[in-house]
Amino acid sequence: MIELQAPFRPARQSDIWQLAELVNFAGEGLPLHIWRGMAKPDQDPWEVGRSRQAEKVSGGQIYVADFGDGAVAALTGYPIGAQAEPIGDDFPPLFRPLQELENLALNSWYVNVLACYPEHRGRGLGSRLLQLAEDIAQDGALASMSVIVADDNVSARRLYERTGYREIASLPCVREDWDTETENWVLLTKAL
Repeated sequence: MIELQAPFRPARQSDIWQLAELVNFAGEGLPLHIWRGMAKPDQDPWEVGRSRQAEKVSGGQIYVADFGDGAVAALTGYPIGAQAEPIGDDFPPLFRPLQELENLALNSWYVNVLACYPEHRGRGLGSRLLQLAEDIAQDGALASMSVIVADDNVSARRLYERTGYREIASLPCVREDWDTETENWVLLTKAL
């Protein structure tokens, strides 16, 4: 069991507004694009995002940095097992390259979301959350870390590489109707 030191704590239901925003930051706008597609005609897509974050909070999957006024940074991740996930013909094209890359990172702890509000960047929160992720991975007897970044997210990639992650593969981004500058998804891994 990992002991958390302030300012880090497990996310709470009261954090879901910030978590939806942080997830959208980390996902380069892709989460909001997906939530728009999931929303009912009279539903705010952010409501969909908050609902999804509420589910993950209930499952204990999210950790946040909080200096007393709510979540300002967040980490979400999960272990990738020993078996690749099947990718059938009906697999959504938008997600296909992401799943193909995840399938190259078997037996790792996958950093799904690492995000910080812009006004809190440059304070070491990202590096400290990555250390927390590594502690979780080692506690779960995993020997490596993995993350997928957009090729145009230079600052995120710089953070990962500075902390020991290295590129092992990349695949073209499938945009469909998502408006993005991203050309490729890049898989980075780190041995522990």
